Amino acid sequence: MAPPALVLRCPRCGQEIAVVPAPAPPTQWFPCPHCRTPVPVVVPRDPPPLYTWEVLPGLYPALPRPRRPRWRARQLAGAALVALVVLALAFAGVFAYYAVLAPTPGAYVVSGTVLEETAGGRLLPAAGAAVVLTPETGAARTEHTGADGAFVFGSVPTGGISLNVSLSGFAPVTVDTFASSVYNAGTQGIQVTLTPGSSGNGTTVAFTDFPDLESFVASLGSAVVLLGVVATVAGVAALATFRHDRPALGVVGGGAGVFAPLGLYLLALGGALPYAVDASAAIAGVGAFALALRSIELAMTGPAAGPE
Repeated sequence: MAPPALVLRCPRCGQEIAVVPAPAPPTQWFPCPHCRTPVPVVVPRDPPPLYTWEVLPGLYPALPRPRRPRWRARQLAGAALVALVVLALAFAGVFAYYAVLAPTPGAYVVSGTVLEETAGGRLLPAAGAAVVLTPETGAARTEHTGADGAFVFGSVPTGGISLNVSLSGFAPVTVDTFASSVYNAGTQGIQVTLTPGSSGNGTTVAFTDFPDLESFVASLGSAVVLLGVVATVAGVAALATFRHDRPALGVVGGGAGVFAPLGLYLLALGGALPYAVDASAAIAGVGAFALALRSIELAMTGPAAGPE
């Protein structure tokens, strides 16, 4: 069946032109018999062309093929969240081990020197000062310093230790410390300085934030729970990041890692365990990385409407 003839109007002279286009190519040129102007004719088709590059494909060069980036922000954020889970669980395991090990019975030596401040500001050994040691478990014990102002207590049990040092004519001083197989706040070489005063204006020196074993174990247990929550939140965010593109969940997971060091700081574990500082730095760094990546994506694209 021959193609139908088409009647169109020349854009230059306005005269009608009757042409019979071939089936291909889609765009063909016919000279106007009146003014010889080339007139483009598009072969009719269903559906009709919608864009100029469909009508005149030769005028538009082919675009280069897009290259997939070697690293994608979404994949990096997911990997950071997985690393956050691993770090949180690893440090939670370390703290749990310390919580079990801390109550292990032990015997420690508590020793030190008592000095007295003279009117001229000189420090001299305080001979005859009474040093009362009160362990967390067991009865109080008393020692008197010798001419060199030294004192020694042996076989002190695990837990909080309180030393009360007094001497006639001087204000008493109380020293709180802690000793266990996990954390020793300082039990040897303790130096106590007595200043002139009465028994009513005594002072207290704390070497530790943990007055007893129970508070120390409770802080370790709280750290385990805190890191467990961080690992759970980051794990859910990592799973959602790999399965669906939901930047908001990645922001929450990274934020949990960023705020975890605040919890460890409030638990006062930084001064007791150097590992707590390492945990805070590592978890905060990885969490901040994931938080920054997903926050940028969320700001640029907004939250996802549904699964990909």
